Amino acid sequence: MTNIPPSSPKCLPMTYAEMQARGWDELDVLLITGDAYVDHPSFGTALVGRVLEAQGWRVGVIAQPDWNDPEALTVMGRPRLFCGISAGNLDSMVSNYTAARRKRRDDAYSEGGQAGLRPNHAVTVYTQLARRAFPGLPTVIGGIEASMRRVAHYDYWQDKLRPSILADSKADILLYGMAEKAVIEIARRLHEARTDLAGIPGTAVLLGAKASREADFGEHVLLASYEDCLAHKHALLTLTKQVEAEQNPLCGRRLVQCHGERALLVEPPAPPLEQAELDALYELPFTRLPHPSYQKPIPAFTMIKDSVTVVRGCPGGCSFCGLGLHQGKFLASRSEASVLKEIRHLTGARLFRGTISDLGGPSANLYGCANAADSACRTCRRPSCLYPHICNHLRIREKPAVDLMRKSRQLPGVKHVFISSGIRMDVAQYTPAYTAELVRHHVSGHLKVAPEHLHPQVLKRMRKPGADVFSDFRKQFERESRAADKQQYIVPYFISSFPGCTADEMKVVEDYLKREHWKLQQVQDFIPLPMTAAAAMYYTGLDYETEKPIPVTRGLSERKHQKSQLTRRR
Repeated sequence: MTNIPPSSPKCLPMTYAEMQARGWDELDVLLITGDAYVDHPSFGTALVGRVLEAQGWRVGVIAQPDWNDPEALTVMGRPRLFCGISAGNLDSMVSNYTAARRKRRDDAYSEGGQAGLRPNHAVTVYTQLARRAFPGLPTVIGGIEASMRRVAHYDYWQDKLRPSILADSKADILLYGMAEKAVIEIARRLHEARTDLAGIPGTAVLLGAKASREADFGEHVLLASYEDCLAHKHALLTLTKQVEAEQNPLCGRRLVQCHGERALLVEPPAPPLEQAELDALYELPFTRLPHPSYQKPIPAFTMIKDSVTVVRGCPGGCSFCGLGLHQGKFLASRSEASVLKEIRHLTGARLFRGTISDLGGPSANLYGCANAADSACRTCRRPSCLYPHICNHLRIREKPAVDLMRKSRQLPGVKHVFISSGIRMDVAQYTPAYTAELVRHHVSGHLKVAPEHLHPQVLKRMRKPGADVFSDFRKQFERESRAADKQQYIVPYFISSFPGCTADEMKVVEDYLKREHWKLQQVQDFIPLPMTAAAAMYYTGLDYETEKPIPVTRGLSERKHQKSQLTRRR
């Protein structure tokens, strides 16, 4: 391993001159991303880069390269170990297209919000570019696009079934999930000149035809082959259920899926980081700024620059969301000391104006809760700890979050601390002290909540709690707001055109909005994200649980009608 300091206060280099300023003559790892490079822990490339740097590796970043020119990747020379490739914080098709399959006019993860700086299916395009620029160099793909396309999946924008992204990209190995441990292990093995990258939790490889014929898959979960999925739509529903059932890192089994003569081998998920590991990760020396080469604002950074991540993982298992399949359902919370240390550091930043925009994660009010502590969790295959009811083995604790909120807002230089990343309303029923603290001190005037729908059958297919939970939480919010003598409001989010939702089911939400004289700020037109249960329902036209036919809204005019039911003036 190279003998360099374990960390640096500057952004990772993006040019050869920046390499030279560090005294480097070559990189160990080159990271390629579809996002602008922002050295903040909310950006995956920065997180992975700092993790590798802390191990002593020389890491460089190329952000949004010209995907037609292999030379765009060679500005810092050939890396010694591998190229790490990501589409960015979003799937590139989500970044580039709306739910109506129209080109987006802007991109929040690009300088100046400029659209068109990343290609469609960016992981595949960048990997093929890297293979041309650096023949024979290992290519490692990761991030949300690779993670959610690791097996055969439905691509909504192409409206067809796709093979594993490994088959399309021809990368050497895929990392799914958060991947900090996996990427360190890969760097270590390649440094030791080992070509065997098998057996690393949270990874997938596509074996060659000969290796596939000789392999023993007796203890693996055999998924329907890509060809079977093409021939039989129903196979995708079964495949999705099998993948979901093996997402517990404590009992998950290896998966295998044939693509022609080649076998895709998916290792079980990596375990969540322990609290000390999570603390160490977020205490790496991020500049918390975009690379200095950028002249215009990067909208996504502007939104999160004063936010602090306090919890990872999502136990909700919502059928339309990829968080549980990517981050995992097991929670990991940072220590109070680590969070307060980050806030103190943030208050010293030149551009900080006294407001912490968020103390959160996938669900802010799950900070301090635990769902992998009991022996029953070791064999659990439920995709959700919260649906159809909150599991008895989910340890709901409100005191750690209440204490953290109180201490954070008392720090010198802090004027406000808001919670903007959303909360679970079903959990809030069991944490009245947290809800009171939140409403009285940590709402910026509007609190975003996500009932998603109000029709019972649609909510069931979404794996969301009943409409009564939203109603009860709203009453609780308004009661606490009155007690605090504050005028503040709930901002609900609803999804239109979900599988099984017709204009009749949407009318339940529409009628509610009419009664309450509510005009929505935003409606999410449903997008079937790859590998999710909702995408399987959309593709097959079958209910996920009963496997009986359900209506699916596919046409643009139908979609527009459902959305207009919620957005028209009242």
